[in-house]
Amino acid sequence: MRDIDQKIFNFSNDKNFKDDDFYLSNSNRHIYKMLENWPKWEKNFLNIVGENFSGKTHLINIFLKKFKGIKFESNLINNHNLSEIKFHQNIILENLDKNVNEKLLYTLFNIIEQDNKFLIVTSRNSIIDIQFTLNDLKSRTKNFIIQNIEKPDDELIFALLLKNLSDKQIIIEKKFIDYIIKRIDRSYGKIFDLIYKIDEISLRKKKPIDFNIIKEILGE
Repeated sequence: MRDIDQKIFNFSNDKNFKDDDFYLSNSNRHIYKMLENWPKWEKNFLNIVGENFSGKTHLINIFLKKFKGIKFESNLINNHNLSEIKFHQNIILENLDKNVNEKLLYTLFNIIEQDNKFLIVTSRNSIIDIQFTLNDLKSRTKNFIIQNIEKPDDELIFALLLKNLSDKQIIIEKKFIDYIIKRIDRSYGKIFDLIYKIDEISLRKKKPIDFNIIKEILGE
């Protein structure tokens, strides 16, 4: 894990979810600290909410590396998954949405509660806002601690741009990143879309990144 205040940008191309590749900022520090404080939680149910590319999976993998557990996608929940969780204290359910099998999800909630296990659910929207049809399931969502990954601040945007462009062997001057930060939407999706476009144009034009390229990508 790196605190952005340290201003360390010696990046690695290793795609594994390592602590050193996760950047703490005001957008996510509260969730990282809560995960580090396991099992001293007020409740055994945690919902980490954040848009795509906000770092939910990265946080989960750091947590599992330290505290162990089992992880599966919400749309793949089945009776086999439920039989496996008895061997684990921490259960992770990723990318929850309204298309989940509600009966199996309700069974999972019951197992967590009865066996005093811990459940971490990641989702784009808060679990209490998902339109479940089972009333019993709706009521159980009130047992969750809701933790939101906030929109990225300037320092986190800077780190994400520099890190991901560095991974692609793209050198970009600080003044260009500062220019982007002042104009880009505070959205993780927009940030990674911009990174993709910079990479695409850099490969196509085979020239260093300059203001003209940045303005073209930003639509100016």
